[in-house]
Amino acid sequence: MTELNAGEFRSLITNIFPELTASVFRLATKGWDSIAIDVDDRLIFKFPRNPAAERALLKEAALLGIIGPSLSIAVPDMRIHDGPPIFSSHAKIRGEHLITDDYEALPNAVRQRLGDDLARFYAELHDLDDDRMRALGAGPILPWQSPETVREKALPLLSSELASYAEKIIWDFQALPPDPYGITYGFFDGHGWNMAFDHAAGRLNGLYDFADSGFGPLHQEFIYSNFISPDLTTRIVSAYETLTGRRLDRRRIAILTGFHRLSELAELADDPAYIGAKIDSVTAWAAASAHAG
Repeated sequence: MTELNAGEFRSLITNIFPELTASVFRLATKGWDSIAIDVDDRLIFKFPRNPAAERALLKEAALLGIIGPSLSIAVPDMRIHDGPPIFSSHAKIRGEHLITDDYEALPNAVRQRLGDDLARFYAELHDLDDDRMRALGAGPILPWQSPETVREKALPLLSSELASYAEKIIWDFQALPPDPYGITYGFFDGHGWNMAFDHAAGRLNGLYDFADSGFGPLHQEFIYSNFISPDLTTRIVSAYETLTGRRLDRRRIAILTGFHRLSELAELADDPAYIGAKIDSVTAWAAASAHAG
């Protein structure tokens, strides 16, 4: 879609929802794939930027129709409107992002409840019927950069100390055998920017942005909470093991986390707007790994 201004978004929405004519419209997010409009702090409308994003939105809505009723936690109840242009609507899940500083300020009991809630979310999600999810359009998750590309693009951007750490992570990643639990349908995006966390109540109200969900190695599901805190990942993994009876390999999760951050740096190595943040991400995980070791 061509870029629309706020007035055009309002017009497209009120053509279908005339009762919102007097509402307050604001830009919620301007993501890679879609532009999200918040209406009255209670409704979210997503407008895909291009045909690929439109297909992703349609797939996400279809998947959520199965995912939502199967979970104990809230996810968007997404509805598609044919337009043109095609766009979606859902009730806003109240809450804010959860970042590292916020998590570190939480009491132990709140941290544990969050870990338990996320473990239950993953256990329920991984229990969905794979064939049914494939029939609705779920496919393989996006691949990471190859070890060769990571060596070529990421390592030259790192200090000698970080490059040494990165080389070890690459070798460890290459030496990993296939995931012992194989491939599963999962979220694969469980970082704090996709969470609606009620900071006043200390409770996770829901998760959103399932556009990148799909089939991937089960252990990879548990790396994204490390963007919030390794402590949270430890709590999630322990609770997940109790719920499912699966024993997870913490070393594998750590190696995958490190390589994922190097892959992101390699992917964005030619974009100066992101290099600094991605190097910081590698640095933070290297420090966390050293502390854990």
